[in-house]
Amino acid sequence: MLNHLGDQMRWTLGEISITPQRSVLRWPGVRHAVMFWMPWPKGKIPSVPELFLTAPGTWEADLAALEDLLRRFVAETGRRQWPEHVVFGPMSHRLWGRFSHRHFDHHLRQFGA
Repeated sequence: MLNHLGDQMRWTLGEISITPQRSVLRWPGVRHAVMFWMPWPKGKIPSVPELFLTAPGTWEADLAALEDLLRRFVAETGRRQWPEHVVFGPMSHRLWGRFSHRHFDHHLRQFGA
């Protein structure tokens, strides 16, 4: 899970490229509802293979790498250009932060955290 979340942050920072898909979730009203109001489904949500690239190492090393990626993301508050989300479309730093919060929370709840 740590590496999957790390790969998501690498994508967020533009280090991994993922081809966007057509989706109703790109519509601003729908995207806003999913990001801020609707509950996310429980269980496994289909994801793209690019978010499963990093092989597991030790818990300590994987956690340190994820913490570093999170620090780098937070430090980029002034950045204007962000990668397009595969289904949500163009996103700002704020929306990437919200998506990351929801994504992390989804997986932490899976593990009872």
